[in-house]
Amino acid sequence: MNRVGKTFATLGLLATMFAIAPAAHANTQTGVASWYQMGTKTANGERYNPDGMTAAHRSLPFGTIVEVKNLRNGRTVRLRINDRGPFVGGRIIDVSRGGARALGLMGSGTAKVRVTAVSRGTARSTSRIASAGTSSDFGCISRDCF
Repeated sequence: MNRVGKTFATLGLLATMFAIAPAAHANTQTGVASWYQMGTKTANGERYNPDGMTAAHRSLPFGTIVEVKNLRNGRTVRLRINDRGPFVGGRIIDVSRGGARALGLMGSGTAKVRVTAVSRGTARSTSRIASAGTSSDFGCISRDCF
């Protein structure tokens, strides 16, 4: 292979590495989590179970499984997205009371967390945010994540 060929091969490899690198982190986000107790139904129509392992997110599809890690105490839990929210600025996820207990949020009410989507939900979102096709906080279009 001549010098020009080697240069293009190297550039191709670098381009591939940079194209893949952002995708590896596209389903992770860090911010503030809170826990909530709400009425009888969630946004996807399910009956709300306060002790369930569920959460509310603004744009992830219903049924998505997320791993939430409390960055203060290191506790981690997997939750299923079945509701919309949080509706308080600066927060990225609301967890059910069951999720809050597992994460150690009951006393403080909020904590800095890392949220990682580990599997995509199958249910389509009917929320205004997702149906508008806007980019989610995870850096992908909410209907086409992962």
